Amino acid sequence: MPRSSPYVITLTPKERSTLEARARQYTLSYRDVVRAKIVLLATEGLENKEIGERLDIPRPVVSKWRKRFFRERLAGLEDRSRRGRPSAFSPSSGRRGESAGV
Repeated sequence: MPRSSPYVITLTPKERSTLEARARQYTLSYRDVVRAKIVLLATEGLENKEIGERLDIPRPVVSKWRKRFFRERLAGLEDRSRRGRPSAFSPSSGRRGESAGV
């Protein structure tokens, strides 16, 4: 029997409209759309395993974002800064020694 999540999410009307807008936006990054969909499906009472199957993502990923939203609300869905050295080049500059327009 699947274990139910202790993080039961209820949304304010403003949060719901924000998440629904994010879930519909195809110009938004894929990860932001998926995070919004995870939370919206969680509010329908679905278990993490079922949400993962519907969105084709692993259950631990669903659990992570459900928990972060529960604790931090909309701010929890944003990326956090990561440790380590920043990337050495920007995506627009291309590989080392190449110029972007050539």
